[in-house]
Amino acid sequence: MTWIAYTDGACAPTNPGPCAWGLYLIAPGAAEGVEHYGFIGHGTNQIAELTAAIEGLGRVPVGAPVELVSDSQYVLKGLTEWRKGWERRGFRNAEGKPVSNLALWKALFALADARTLQTRWVRGHNGDPHNERVDGLANRALREARQSGVLKGAAAGAPAPVLPGRLL
Repeated sequence: MTWIAYTDGACAPTNPGPCAWGLYLIAPGAAEGVEHYGFIGHGTNQIAELTAAIEGLGRVPVGAPVELVSDSQYVLKGLTEWRKGWERRGFRNAEGKPVSNLALWKALFALADARTLQTRWVRGHNGDPHNERVDGLANRALREARQSGVLKGAAAGAPAPVLPGRLL
C-alpha cells in the first residue's frame, strides 16, 4: 500500500518574502491523514514548495511507496523531467546557469531515491480538498509566525529562526 503526501508552500505577502510549508500525510490503510506545517523564514515560493516536498518524503519510511501530490510544476518537473538533464550538465540548467536551490534539490532527490516515488499534479486553488488543506496549513504557519513576532524580521529579509514543523 502507498503513502500519500499532499504538499504546498506559501510565500506572503511578497515573493521573495516570509515563507512556510504545509503537509497532509496519509499512511497506507489510514482513514485520515496527519497535518504538519512549519515556518521557514525569508525565502521564495520555490523554496517553500521544495521544503514542503522534503518534509513530506522525509516522514515516509525508507523503501516505502509514496505518491507526492503537489500543485507545484516546479517540484514535480524537477523530480520527473529536469533532473537527468541537470545531472548530465553538472547541475546547470538549460541556459548553462547553476540550478537554483541546489541544496534543496539534492536533499529532495536523496529522499525520493530512497523511496518508490510516484508524483501527481493537482491544480492549485481548484477545489481539491487536500490541496486546499495544505495551502491552509502553510498559511497558518505564516499567521502563527506573524503573531509570535518571528515574521517581523523575516519580512525585512533578515534571517529568521526556523520553526520546526508542528504535529497537530
